[in-house]
Amino acid sequence: MKLLKRFVLIVAGLVALLLVIGLLLPSHFAISRSLVINAPAERIFPHLDKPRAWKNWSVWNRRDPAMQIDYAGPDQGVDAAWRWQSATEGNGNMTFTAVDANKQLTYRLSFPDFGMSSTGVLRLEPTGTGTKVTWTNEGDMGNNPVNRYFGLFMDQMVGPDFEAGLSNLKEIVEKQG
Repeated sequence: MKLLKRFVLIVAGLVALLLVIGLLLPSHFAISRSLVINAPAERIFPHLDKPRAWKNWSVWNRRDPAMQIDYAGPDQGVDAAWRWQSATEGNGNMTFTAVDANKQLTYRLSFPDFGMSSTGVLRLEPTGTGTKVTWTNEGDMGNNPVNRYFGLFMDQMVGPDFEAGLSNLKEIVEKQG
């Protein structure tokens, strides 16, 4: 009995230690990836500011072709929105909050099942060979210590998806030539 009591105390102590450490971890996360597309911004932007166009290049839509998507608001621009339900990619919603045509799109992303939201930006900058597209996403994991551990790995988990999405976008736009 003494051994069991000691074991329970050790496990409880480790859990408490992990929770305290989790509370000390940063709550903010940021992800950023860039890619040069050999095309002017005018050819790229229509793929960004229309929620229905995202399914053609977003890696999440490609991973789950059965994803259920509902669109709301205007077809493009500010207040254009979509929400999805997916067994593999989770449930979420996105609303475009600011648009500077051919330069920048800002959106609000939410995953209600996880109590998480973030702000994303797709920025287009002319380069000598085309347009540099930079995709960023930042958010706050709140006070939940488990979410803060999760936040430590956001860049490693989501960054490759941003890279794949940008590559898909590049392929689509450059094929349209």
